[in-house]
Amino acid sequence: MAVAVKPRTGSARHDRVAATSVSRRRRSLLGRAGVDLVLLAVSSAYVLPLLWMVLASVSDLNSFRLKLPDALTLDNFDAVLDVDTTYRPMLNSLLLCGFATLITVAVSVLAAYPLSRHRSRLRRPFLYTILFSTGLPITAVMIPVYSMFVQVDLIDSMPGTTLFLAASALPFGIWLMKNFMDGVPIVLEEAARIDGANSMQVLWRVVLPLMRPGVTVVTIFTFIGMWGNFFVPFILLLSPEKLPASVSVFTFLSAHDQTQYGQLSAFSLLYSLPVVMLYLLLSRKLGGGFALGGALKG
Repeated sequence: MAVAVKPRTGSARHDRVAATSVSRRRRSLLGRAGVDLVLLAVSSAYVLPLLWMVLASVSDLNSFRLKLPDALTLDNFDAVLDVDTTYRPMLNSLLLCGFATLITVAVSVLAAYPLSRHRSRLRRPFLYTILFSTGLPITAVMIPVYSMFVQVDLIDSMPGTTLFLAASALPFGIWLMKNFMDGVPIVLEEAARIDGANSMQVLWRVVLPLMRPGVTVVTIFTFIGMWGNFFVPFILLLSPEKLPASVSVFTFLSAHDQTQYGQLSAFSLLYSLPVVMLYLLLSRKLGGGFALGGALKG
């Protein structure tokens, strides 16, 4: 007598589940490998120029090719470390960008506070205007700005250029500062006002200490944007002794294949140091986000 054997449905289902799991894992690994390759290609686009700059700065060959130098030398740094090439342009950059950053951060705080705390019919149109201004290219306004600077006798003026740099960075600073200020609980301000604090005391003693990471972010982004700005000082400053480092780097370039790549690389490394130092000094304030823990009692 033949005995009917029931199919092992449980085992078959287990095999299908295992095969599906293996297939998903394989697709996940392939997808992760593809993402890694894309990220590696993007990283190479940044790492290779930096590697060339480091090697060219200590190379004895004046070549644009990426290759290990035959001999290491510091002659390129010795050639650029003088008053006219590095020291004065770097000092000019620090003065321009430093004072312009201070003005931008201070005005951004004062402008963002009422936008964050007070309601008005003009608030939304004003915010949209600021948002539009953040995307306005600086080259679109430089011709009327140059004409205005000539008429008011501010051309080739360090204070005038500083004020324009601060004004051009204000839309981004106000918008970003306002977003950070929205994260500060308003109940803390109400408690301070009950204790008799006025608006400036509330802003200085309550709001700003709680949004230090936001102020740090605005400071870093504003300074970096100004530090690498070539077009504005190139147009508004005429005297060679007033030019910042972002413009003086142009002197290393030549149209007759006489570009000093080694000196250009050495100067570029020195030019990057202030930004790196500023980030390292302020980066510790960025780690914890807003320090609101314990500020509110539930």
